[in-house]
Amino acid sequence: MNDWIAMHYLSAQELANKMAQQELSSVEITRHFLNRIAEYNGKYCIYTSVFEEQALALAENADRLRKAGIILSPFHGVPVSIKEHFDYKGSVAHYGSNARLNCVSEKNSAVVDKLIALGMVILGKTSMTEFAFGLAGQNPTVGTAHNPWDLKTLRSPGGSSAGAGAALALGLCPISLGGDTGGSVRAPAAHTYTIGFKPSSGMISRADAMPLSPTLDVVGIVSRTVEDSEIMTRLLSGPDLNDDATLSTFGLEAQRNFMADSNDESTASKKLYCLNEAAWPYSVNADYSVYWHETIGGLKEQGYEIIDWQPSDLGFFKQIGDDNSVVLAYEAYQHYGDLVEDPTADVWLTVRNRILNGKNISIADYEKTLEDRKAYQEAFRKELPENAVLLLPAMDQAAQTLDFEDVKHTGLGAFLRPANFIDAPAITLPSGFDSEHMPLSIQLIAHTANDHVLLSVAKEVETALGNTRQVPNLN
Repeated sequence: MNDWIAMHYLSAQELANKMAQQELSSVEITRHFLNRIAEYNGKYCIYTSVFEEQALALAENADRLRKAGIILSPFHGVPVSIKEHFDYKGSVAHYGSNARLNCVSEKNSAVVDKLIALGMVILGKTSMTEFAFGLAGQNPTVGTAHNPWDLKTLRSPGGSSAGAGAALALGLCPISLGGDTGGSVRAPAAHTYTIGFKPSSGMISRADAMPLSPTLDVVGIVSRTVEDSEIMTRLLSGPDLNDDATLSTFGLEAQRNFMADSNDESTASKKLYCLNEAAWPYSVNADYSVYWHETIGGLKEQGYEIIDWQPSDLGFFKQIGDDNSVVLAYEAYQHYGDLVEDPTADVWLTVRNRILNGKNISIADYEKTLEDRKAYQEAFRKELPENAVLLLPAMDQAAQTLDFEDVKHTGLGAFLRPANFIDAPAITLPSGFDSEHMPLSIQLIAHTANDHVLLSVAKEVETALGNTRQVPNLN
């Protein structure tokens, strides 16, 4: 395939290598992505804002610095997209809601400033579920990102970072930043055959990004390769006085572990703990069941030791997923309760009701759930061996057609939310399709602050799976 045609499906690291070898400039790469966005965005509703003028200026600066021998980071000159919920000074910050169409960001989110300082090129902001409250990615008011794996019907793109996964699948960016409060980076990745990584809390600053549930909110990454997620995490992680999570004990521990491991050449363990089906929080459909067993068999053929594991309480993962929803709803109401209580506010009824559910949660129940969270975190630390990586489903089924009540994808949250509640770093890896040729993924999680362990193992698993770079046929 011609390199130019394939450029939009290269990874961030591959594009960085092209620039290092002087095969391409940042301006050439940026123009190519902007042209592709112009071609596809109207039909697929991926970007809410495109920063063409700013992006080209950043690309020109990156090229000038490179000519002067100044390289700001491994991703110097590489384009990136950001979820709608990140503030970008001077741009509309509607958070996926018609109720905020007149809101304009007065400053940049911390990650936006950092991306620019790294020499990266911000292409634009990608679409999301209204106020990030929904894993199917549906947004019937501002617009739903189209999952490009089905060109005939509107299927779930995954949410809430809906545009992030679809942008990579369509070749509209090489890497994207999103937010993950209950699976919102991993869901779009799982539904679009891309990779979704949720770091431990406190790895990457959330300052001046849209809050949904401060206890659970994490900045995450959608990428083509695990290596891209690892590099981006290293570039963005660090303490920030404007985000207390980055200054917390576990946040600082995760950062130290990650940086200390950056030069470690040790081979990742080929041992995976596999969550016993009796402890799954939700039943999977027939297609996913076949895929799951074939994937386990394939990993064994690649020399992996698959160790059956289950918590002492078989209801553990269902309970912590449900508790995640309690914390999320309560805290979301604190932020957006006044807005959704206003009957004249233009908010999608489904999201309005989700936020209103938080009104019915007492502060006593909320505080008890937070105390229970500590107990569940401790239980997980005690029962899953140190430095172990746990393999479990990422979903119960592939992306389905969207329904207005948004209930078809309930099982997606059942498998993704638990990692948020116990603050486990988690990553989804694609490796197959269902009978309708819709993407399927697996999920790996590790102990809090063991992001370095998780990504080290995930890179090896990615290689073993062998088919994680497929893209949809847009013809």
